[in-house]
Amino acid sequence: MYKLRFKLIFAILLITLLVMAGLGIVIGQMYQTFYVNNLTERIEKEANLAAYMISEESMKGETPQRLAMKFAEKLDARVTIILPDGTVIGESAKDPSLMENHLVRPEIAAVERGDEGTAIRYSDTVNDELLYYAVAITDSTGTHLGFLRLGLSTQTLDDINQMIWGILATCFFIAFIIIVSIIYRVANEMIRPIEQATVVANELAEGNFKVRIQEGKRDEIGQLTRSINILAYNLERLTKRHQAQQERLETLIENMGSGLILINKKGDITLINGTCRLIFQENTDSWLNQLYHDVIKHKEVIHIVQTIFLTEENQRKQIHFPVKLEVRHFEVYGAPVMSRRGKIKGIVLVLHDITDLKKLEQVRTDFVTNVSHELKTPVTSIKGFTETLLDGAMNSESLREKFLNIISKESERLQNLIEELLELSRIEHSYFRLNWHTTNFKSIIEEVFDLLKEKATHKEINLDLVIEGDTTLEGDTARLKQIAINLINNAITYTPIGGEVTVFVKGRDNRVELDVIDTGVGISESELPRIFERFYRVDRARSRNSGGTGLGLAIVKHLVEAHSAVLSVKSQIGKGTTFSIEFNKERQKTD
Repeated sequence: MYKLRFKLIFAILLITLLVMAGLGIVIGQMYQTFYVNNLTERIEKEANLAAYMISEESMKGETPQRLAMKFAEKLDARVTIILPDGTVIGESAKDPSLMENHLVRPEIAAVERGDEGTAIRYSDTVNDELLYYAVAITDSTGTHLGFLRLGLSTQTLDDINQMIWGILATCFFIAFIIIVSIIYRVANEMIRPIEQATVVANELAEGNFKVRIQEGKRDEIGQLTRSINILAYNLERLTKRHQAQQERLETLIENMGSGLILINKKGDITLINGTCRLIFQENTDSWLNQLYHDVIKHKEVIHIVQTIFLTEENQRKQIHFPVKLEVRHFEVYGAPVMSRRGKIKGIVLVLHDITDLKKLEQVRTDFVTNVSHELKTPVTSIKGFTETLLDGAMNSESLREKFLNIISKESERLQNLIEELLELSRIEHSYFRLNWHTTNFKSIIEEVFDLLKEKATHKEINLDLVIEGDTTLEGDTARLKQIAINLINNAITYTPIGGEVTVFVKGRDNRVELDVIDTGVGISESELPRIFERFYRVDRARSRNSGGTGLGLAIVKHLVEAHSAVLSVKSQIGKGTTFSIEFNKERQKTD
């Protein structure tokens, strides 16, 4: 903006200087011409008067030389009296006898031609530049007596010129200073609002819409400042409205219960919300600007995207894929994003988790099926053996005792199933609460070992316990014991004769780790996500023969979650299984 001010002031001052210089030259020349004309008129009059007086004085007997000296003294000029033949007979500056013929002088020659006899030239006689003016001398009868020439030094003219130019230069300098100050002040008044407007415009361009400019007078610049302020106010309102809408939109996208993915026409993921992180159990932030088929590992999702790209039609499908230890179900809505010209610009995918609904449907189906199946066996056995006893077997003491033992065993199995169903129902209810207090996990595991040692010995299984560090933690002793019993009992059940079951209890800085490792039959990778489902059995014949109900691991999972602990499973077919739980030593506060 300083460049604009400099350019404006420089342009105005340059024009002013040129105008003043031109005006000064014209005025100076006019004054110089005026002075020269006045001087010429003066010398003309003096020359005519002197010529007349010379013609009169010559009748009185005055000599030309004396007359030349007399007039030179009176007129303060060089006086030369010349005869018609060019002979100088009177000269105020030199002896006239030494003067050469003057008919060749320009001023004398001009008088002879009838022109004005004036000339300016340098005189060697007086060593100065003189203004000469010559006139003819005549008597009363008009007889030509000769010539009279007056010569005035041009030094006076030079002095007058210098004085005129000095006065003009001084006046113009003062005027120029005044003009400069006025122009600078006027330029400041004009440029300052423009500078302020430029600063405000730059702030607006950088996104600062709160800046304002001081409004000036009601002229064009004032209208400009008011317009900029109105523009800034409108931009601020629009920006605030846009920011509010953007914040609401971002909040909606990030906190919506469904996963949202936007893919551009090149296949790059341009937007993904936080719910997708929970769905895929990955750091989905790194997926941005990556090709969808490079980061999404599930073929079902990739297939839906490819179908939309090919058909440019909406897609709606239900898919499922494993997420850590469980299979989750999703309803996927996919739609192409079309431009006004009907060309595809991208794809939007919405993944709605319907696992709970699927579980509810599955629970309804499985509950009837599994409970019916689980109850059918003991009820059938009880009914069959009861009918056999009633048909006459009761009369045989050996058969009666055998069948009654079977009926008792099946009744106990039926009772355990009902109790575990009721236990699982209580744990899953919202009003379920743990009895929190400080306990030592070491003593809990030792009690469990005492309970299960006989079963392990009966199967010739080596049962080892390794305890490290401080195992004190906050939790529900009864529920922790229930977790340990279920895991260690399962390990013994699914480990063949002569195998090993090792339990590690490790106290760390802020947590206690429980690892139950067996050398049993193992669990396939496809079955791992389902082992915590109700009534799910890896080996149905073995678990049923061992008296298992298929609810133990479901109870373990709920109790682990109630303690805010982390449960994980690793297994290989034929090599064994490892269940790991990490408990926090201090109770985790939850809403």
